[in-house]
Amino acid sequence: MSDQNLPDKIAHKIRRDILLGHLPPGTAIKERDNANDMGVSRTPMREAIRKLADEGLVILRPSRSPVVANPSVKEAEDAARVLMTLELYSADLACDFATDDEIANITTIQQRMHDQYDDLDAIDRFEIDMEFHRAIALASHNDALAKTHKEYLDRLWRVRFLSARTLKTKSRVLRQHKNICQLLLQRDKRGVRKELQSHLTHFVNNIVRHLSEEQKDQ
Repeated sequence: MSDQNLPDKIAHKIRRDILLGHLPPGTAIKERDNANDMGVSRTPMREAIRKLADEGLVILRPSRSPVVANPSVKEAEDAARVLMTLELYSADLACDFATDDEIANITTIQQRMHDQYDDLDAIDRFEIDMEFHRAIALASHNDALAKTHKEYLDRLWRVRFLSARTLKTKSRVLRQHKNICQLLLQRDKRGVRKELQSHLTHFVNNIVRHLSEEQKDQ
């Protein structure tokens, strides 16, 4: 690994290992061992772990190794419902304030997911999905809202990825994303809210279902 953006590269690898289940919830992440395995020093490893902690994927512990986060069903559901509220409000504001270029960018992301869906691996597909929702929040032109949205989006990365991966959602997701884009283009607040509400209700229900099943088996 080169020194340029080394903590980001390390965080990217560990993030994928967490999302793919190679590092299950509760697993200790030992800085020294992981640094040796990757051939890096402990300083960039420590920075990478802090990034993952900011995303809610890792829990830092004083004088002990950090562990992969294992939120309760209630904690994840509460966060997911806050995220849903933020996204609905973002879409309302985007109808009022998004530029034509911003809506065109959201549509481009949607089209990229549609065109590449079957060729992408699960994480790359998931990251495009997150990019789509992030673009709507940014198009709200409300910096506080966009910042809070990103914090909750990061916090729910793992459970959102795993719950989406366990269900066959391709046709519904692609259809709903396309409809959201068309309604944004029309500046149709009521229509966007209705479509997004349906889309995000599936997301919340999937998270609760997946975590309940996962923690039942622990």
